[in-house]
This record gives sequence, C-alpha cells and structure tokens, in this order.
Amino acid sequence: MNLRKPLDSAPTWVPVTGHALRHAGVHFDAVRIGGFLGEDVAYRLMAFTDFQAGPIVRESKGARNLYFLLPPRTAAAYARPAPARALSGNGRGEAYVGIPALHGSTWPLDRRSRPTLDDPFVEPDLLHQFVKSAVR
Repeated sequence: MNLRKPLDSAPTWVPVTGHALRHAGVHFDAVRIGGFLGEDVAYRLMAFTDFQAGPIVRESKGARNLYFLLPPRTAAAYARPAPARALSGNGRGEAYVGIPALHGSTWPLDRRSRPTLDDPFVEPDLLHQFVKSAVR
C-alpha cells in the first residue's frame, strides 16, 4: 500500500499549464542525463523507491535528456561521472531547465516521476549511487 500523499498544490516554480523555463540553483538543482542512460537511472531509482522517486522531467524530442530535480545547493556535492551533468547556481554559468505543469498537455516535456509531499525532490545520495552503478 502506498501511503505517500500527492501534492495539494504545485510549488510556485511549477507552471499551472504547459511548461516554463526555470533557473537551476534557485528553487532546485538538477542533474541532466541523456538518452538511454538517463532512462536506465530513472527506472532503477523509481523501482528502488516504489515509484516515488521525486521529480524527474523528460524531454520527448531532441537529445531526450532526463532532469533529476534535487534540493537547492545539493547538485555540486558529488563529482558526477560523464555524461551526467550537475546544473546549479554555482557561478560557472547559468542553466535553465524546462519544467512541465503537473497536469495537462506539456509536450515536448513530461514527467517520468512526480513530486509528492513526502518526496518533493530526488534524494541526491541515492541518485549518485544509481548513476555510478549505471555507468559501470
């Protein structure tokens, strides 16, 4: 039985409809992983967390990157193996992440996993472990 509660209302940085660009490092940090490797990491993380991994955003076209949204100021805590890339407000340039609304049409973005009250972000330590195991 899954007792985790869905969000009653979206965080202020989540658009009500469609999608919008948000600056990484302000409300969240992100780790970007492309293509099959990103899907593999997402699936491992979701299976381990009973499919309550926290917010994972997926691009439906182009590079098909996945963005794992972490608490602010946490992405730089780990040396991420390539091709994973940390996106945060670390002063080395700005990074923006497309954030889809929780409901409705958000193409070309969608959510591989949604935030919940219990899991508003992906757990940075757990993500790091799964990225390392996936690139071996």
